[in-house]
Amino acid sequence: MSERQIVIGADVGGTFTDLFFLNEVTGECATAKVPSVRANQSQGILSGIALGPAALADVSLLVHGTTVATNALLERKGARTGLITTAGFRDVIEMRRRDRPDTWGLWGMFDPVIPRDLRFEVNERVLADGTLHTPIDPGDVKAAAQKLLENGAASVCIFFINSYANQENERAAAAAVRSVWPNPHVTMASDILPEIREFERSSTASLNAYLQPPIGDYLELLETGLMEGGLDGNILIVQSNGGVMSVETARSYPVRTAYSGPAAGVIAGAHIGISAGYPNLITCDMGGTSFDVSLIANGESALAAQTSVDFGLVIRTPMIEITTIGAGGGSIAWVDRGGILQIGPESAGSDPGPVCYGLGNDRPTVTDANLVLGRINGEKPIGGALERLNMKAAKRALKNHVAAPLGMDVMTAAEAVIRVANSRMAGAIRLVSVERGHNPEAFVAMPFGGGGALHTGALIKEVGLSKALVPRYPGVTSALGCVIADMRFDRVHTINVLLDQLNLEDFTKEILVTISDGEARLRESHAIFEDQEHIIELDMLYVGQTHTVSVRLPVQAVDVETTLRSELILDTFEATYQDAYGRLLVGLPVRIMNLKIAVIGKRPKFDLSVLGPSSTASVDAAKTGEREIWVDGAWCTATVYQRLELPKNAIVPGPAILEQPDTTIFIDPDLEGNVDRFGNLVISRKTQ
Repeated sequence: MSERQIVIGADVGGTFTDLFFLNEVTGECATAKVPSVRANQSQGILSGIALGPAALADVSLLVHGTTVATNALLERKGARTGLITTAGFRDVIEMRRRDRPDTWGLWGMFDPVIPRDLRFEVNERVLADGTLHTPIDPGDVKAAAQKLLENGAASVCIFFINSYANQENERAAAAAVRSVWPNPHVTMASDILPEIREFERSSTASLNAYLQPPIGDYLELLETGLMEGGLDGNILIVQSNGGVMSVETARSYPVRTAYSGPAAGVIAGAHIGISAGYPNLITCDMGGTSFDVSLIANGESALAAQTSVDFGLVIRTPMIEITTIGAGGGSIAWVDRGGILQIGPESAGSDPGPVCYGLGNDRPTVTDANLVLGRINGEKPIGGALERLNMKAAKRALKNHVAAPLGMDVMTAAEAVIRVANSRMAGAIRLVSVERGHNPEAFVAMPFGGGGALHTGALIKEVGLSKALVPRYPGVTSALGCVIADMRFDRVHTINVLLDQLNLEDFTKEILVTISDGEARLRESHAIFEDQEHIIELDMLYVGQTHTVSVRLPVQAVDVETTLRSELILDTFEATYQDAYGRLLVGLPVRIMNLKIAVIGKRPKFDLSVLGPSSTASVDAAKTGEREIWVDGAWCTATVYQRLELPKNAIVPGPAILEQPDTTIFIDPDLEGNVDRFGNLVISRKTQ
């Protein structure tokens, strides 16, 4: 690969770190997969790069999807954080929306990431219309900050009520805090989310402050390691909205990195699906720890305005809609007190990993069950870190923890583990499809991750999907998504004005200023863009309503001043509302709540045909033998192939096992696979 033409996508999962290498000039590609290092994710990235085809000095850009923020939130391992807020509002993040962990239960506890003894109040007041009623006393703010430091706080969030309407008090308070605070970890809520609704704003800002120290420390380790290794190119971080941002932006807005890695997988899925002629997809990312599902309709992934990483940990920032369950390859199988077999959510991860890894775990996982059933080749484990997998240990764990408690033999127990895992995965797919009004027959499953392609047949049959599209490199699909992800800058601001009272001149000026700010962020990244796109949306509703509809205006920055009129806004709102609810509320006035702008830098998309099969490939050459596998309570013989050696248009009837360095694919007896020109494997029911 040529000098300074290499782009690397690096996705760190709970078990493996995946890398995708692309030469943007020649189109050459390569992959690497190594065990993740939980204590320092950057070590896994450096180890993977060392196995790749290029030195760091040859790399122009590294794009990274990370789980540091997600893990810190789920495990409550963020920084000790303090809060300075308006008098009377210290408990907003604890009261939430008065929801419960279990909707129908009477019990349940919630511990906010900022304990009550680290939440201090000061006198200040901004009215809802932005009027500054009570200025802050900088001395009071400094005193609160000093108390937080004395109590061990490493980060601080400043959240004042109604600051979305006027930032003056928050800015003055931030200046006062910074005059005594020993590090840069000071979060201002109106900077993170200048939007109405105090709980969502306080939660998002508090979580941002909670994540700043661990994300900042991690990014420093990553940058140091890469620079010492010879990297002279740029580093970008994948956001949860599927775009990328600079390292400096990630340090300031770490909350935007939650679900960073899974978002990259969805971006890759959309690009692969459109290229292959399947714009309607359900991506199924099965790693070592989790199973992540997302729906793509007409080539577009759905963005949610907010999400909950865990109960009560609400983040209101644009995120790709992803449903996650604890059903990864490392998810532990166990029998509960009622004698019911359960899978996860606890995972063995990469350390100690499944029992068959031989690293100290004695509880069976989904990977152990697949090994015992013959679907995984124990002599050629993926990732390259182990020489072989321990079949005896996997059988012993299944016998002790599943077979014996349920009174069955080991093979039946292993198949039961897979069936329960498949059932949970199918439930997650139904959640994003059937329960949202989508017909699963109109969608194609895209399984990827290290383990997704082992469960393809079950997902097709249990959910009723038309077929499955397995990417050329399923195990590193999220890393591929990092390479092709666009850069994106999102900004939201509460307007809260009746449409017929909107000052169009000021409104247009605000749009153009925000777009200009976003374009400056793109330039700061020094990344290469083919084009730019501006998305201008309004959250609107009829007066008297609580919930808004998102209205995308059909204008770009170049024609905002000449095209944007109240009549256009009203017509677009009514069309959107009609489409969502089937009727209009004629005669009611319309209110604009929020202005939302996204500035997108379009990254180059490489031609996926470069991943296609070699012209010299053949089915016979790809066959490596046969293996006995356990299916539906009996042994049967499966043909084993080297997947990457199969030619274009090859038909692979099940039962079959397709092996490659980053994953293993299992084709059920009643299914068959067909290799397309991109090297994807299309799995469907056998033709009679």
